[in-house]
Amino acid sequence: MKDRAKAIWRRNVKRWLIGAGLEASALTAASGLMKAARGSGVIFTLHHVRPETSSIIGPNRHLEVTPEFLDLAITQLASLGYDFIALSDVPARLKTSSGKPFAVFTLDDGYRNNAEHALPVFARHGVPFTVFIAQGLAEHRQPLWWEIMGRLLREQKRVSFDFGNGTETLDLNTPTQQLDTFFRFASYVWALREDEAVADLCRLAQAYDVDPLAITRELLMGPEELKEFSAHPLVSLGAHTVTHRKLCRLAAEEAANEMRKSADWLADLTGKRPTAIAYPYGSRDAVGQREFQTACDLGFVIGLTTQPGMLTAADLSRLTALPRVSLNGYYQKARYVSALASGIPFTLKR
Repeated sequence: MKDRAKAIWRRNVKRWLIGAGLEASALTAASGLMKAARGSGVIFTLHHVRPETSSIIGPNRHLEVTPEFLDLAITQLASLGYDFIALSDVPARLKTSSGKPFAVFTLDDGYRNNAEHALPVFARHGVPFTVFIAQGLAEHRQPLWWEIMGRLLREQKRVSFDFGNGTETLDLNTPTQQLDTFFRFASYVWALREDEAVADLCRLAQAYDVDPLAITRELLMGPEELKEFSAHPLVSLGAHTVTHRKLCRLAAEEAANEMRKSADWLADLTGKRPTAIAYPYGSRDAVGQREFQTACDLGFVIGLTTQPGMLTAADLSRLTALPRVSLNGYYQKARYVSALASGIPFTLKR
């Protein structure tokens, strides 16, 4: 119990520190100091774009922003002099020194609200963007375990599960209890083979009348929707593997197959083979040098992580290992966009 209390305290402190860091970075950016931290440009990453709802529990809150905030972010960046370019134009832009910073927008997983709510915002501003698609999710045969857990923990007052030391009953009456339980399930996923652990969570959900694949069907665009979506001149699709697993935990051949088959499927679906891939999760424990080289060997021009940072000319030598900056649902303010685009938080962190 003490360990869990400490974990909750650490999460709260971390969120406060991030907010404080963004506030300090926004002030520093406004003062004109540390301009060099900005680099040449930035690639932003998002997931959900939809109207705000109180039904999303804490662990998934960072994955969604409102259409109003997306509009605000674009407006704020435009006021700071940013050019908005397609992801495919990044290499060429890094080779030139125009002196004007650029911003790229990417979205992961292909949520239906990307078409319903994000596209109208991007279209209003004429901003191109890339959405990364995992084949298994788009075919509605792969569960989104984090969405499943979010819904289960929101709808139930308590759940029972065996984490390996006998069945436990977990109370879910408060946001703190929901958050704590979510992270216990996340730890369970990462402690085992991901596919086996996710299967266990799906069985748990089904025991409480939550259909895992119904959530995938509800939230993710299917093949026909993606074909129509990709026909829009501002939209590009990129590969995101087949089963959305951490590639570093897979054997080399299996990881390569995940990457290649994802691109093959999109090529068959849209008639255009993607030249960019976003690695699932994208963190240091999910992707590494092996995957960066494999992406290059498979013909991908660009590979994206979720490891934060700004783009510079030095990234021309590591185009399949580019950083991205998350537009986080916890921090939906114009000055935070300025702070992130300044690169100051990442310079200070280093």
